[in-house]
Amino acid sequence: MTGQGEIVHIGGYTAQSGGRGSGIVAAHRDPATGALAPLGTVAVTPSPSFLVRHPTRPVLYAVNELTDGEISAWQVGPDGALDALGSRSTGGAEPCHLAVLPDGDHLVAANYGSGSVAVFPLDAQGVPGERTDLVVHEGHGPDPERQDRAHAHMVSPGRGRAPLLAVDLGTDSVYRYDLDSASGRLVPRGPRMRTAPGTGPRHLARHPDGRRCYLVGELDASVTAYELTDDGALHQRGRVEASERAGHVQPSEVAVAPDGRFLYVANRGVGTIAVFDLAGELPELVAEVDTGGEWPRHFALIGEHLYVADERADMVRVFRRDASTGVPAPVGEPVPVASPTCVLP
Repeated sequence: MTGQGEIVHIGGYTAQSGGRGSGIVAAHRDPATGALAPLGTVAVTPSPSFLVRHPTRPVLYAVNELTDGEISAWQVGPDGALDALGSRSTGGAEPCHLAVLPDGDHLVAANYGSGSVAVFPLDAQGVPGERTDLVVHEGHGPDPERQDRAHAHMVSPGRGRAPLLAVDLGTDSVYRYDLDSASGRLVPRGPRMRTAPGTGPRHLARHPDGRRCYLVGELDASVTAYELTDDGALHQRGRVEASERAGHVQPSEVAVAPDGRFLYVANRGVGTIAVFDLAGELPELVAEVDTGGEWPRHFALIGEHLYVADERADMVRVFRRDASTGVPAPVGEPVPVASPTCVLP
């Protein structure tokens, strides 16, 4: 079976960003064993460091994390082939994350280097049009090297009336926006939510219940739990450490399992995946598993498997998750992929 459901795409860094990759790689996934069989580079494009799919169309989008940032779009063919649909300037530097709104009509991207959020309309085929908005964040944090200015790191669309959340590492903030679909412009919904100074918020994960979310701090190695209210406000419930390991810990990706029972956090520097139980008021660490590399940049939960992209070890590592404990165990040998930064099911 080589249907579209069995294809995984992997983004990474190319020479333009000091990486060793050549573009977007496709791989066959065996749902039974979790094994990945790389099919080679299916799109030669500069530093496609984060990838997303359109919710209803066979279209894949990537950020091109360059000084003059771009987003690119491809039609996804059988066996993961990609045909270019076009690219657009993000109006900023080093875009590192993007998302399609649930209605499939707009794409938003986070420009890390210049601390801004760009909006693009998508036509009926999912092709991006001219940028309709560019919101620039202002401010800084206490870390002079990493927080000298705004650094937008993630955009997380909400469902229904929930706002778009934009996570900014440089300003220790989560901004809330509503999208005016007619104009394609972002409208702030209330003031930004500020984290503790020096947190350096990177990514957040929403719980399936729609009421909870979890924010990882890249600079203080934290996981902060929040309650999401109906009006889009974030109320802090508490904070826990992202890792129990000694060393310099830089959390990267965070995700909640589909059943809502466990939270997963990738920790760069110490090379672990931390597993937290979500039954209580705060996440409770139940295990911290070695990934076999030191720089797990991203991971994806696909079925009963977890796929970890280690940017510096040039590999994707496959794990099987125990359904009852949530703890992943490695299966098979690492899959060689150059400078991988994103795994897209």
